[in-house]
Amino acid sequence: MRPDVPSTVARSDDKAVRTYKKTLESAEETYGDGERAHRTAFASLKHTHEKVGDHWEPKEHPGPSDPQAELGTPASRSRPRDTAQGVDANASKGHLDEVARKVGIARPQDMAKDDLVRAIEKANARATSRARRRS
Repeated sequence: MRPDVPSTVARSDDKAVRTYKKTLESAEETYGDGERAHRTAFASLKHTHEKVGDHWEPKEHPGPSDPQAELGTPASRSRPRDTAQGVDANASKGHLDEVARKVGIARPQDMAKDDLVRAIEKANARATSRARRRS
């Protein structure tokens, strides 16, 4: 395990770890050590990776993962919206169906896109919780 990053990042590929760590270092220089620096690091990670189960996988296409991420700063701080918790809500329905199957959601093709995003969020949270209990 990589002790210097959050557990979900530690279970991810090397690029995810590098992205998180480099952004965190830069953000700590700018904002100091604290919540804002970690939020910045996760925001950067969400542009290149998506949460799948208990870890992060590279996205097919880099970019914002949800409407909140599209706002950018400072608009995102002044007009907060719900996020997709690392799920790439901007991905195609077909891609979300694939991710849903990976995390154990039955018959994702029968779900509307917004419902599918929420179901993947819940499945990811369950997988992360299980992984943390094991370690």
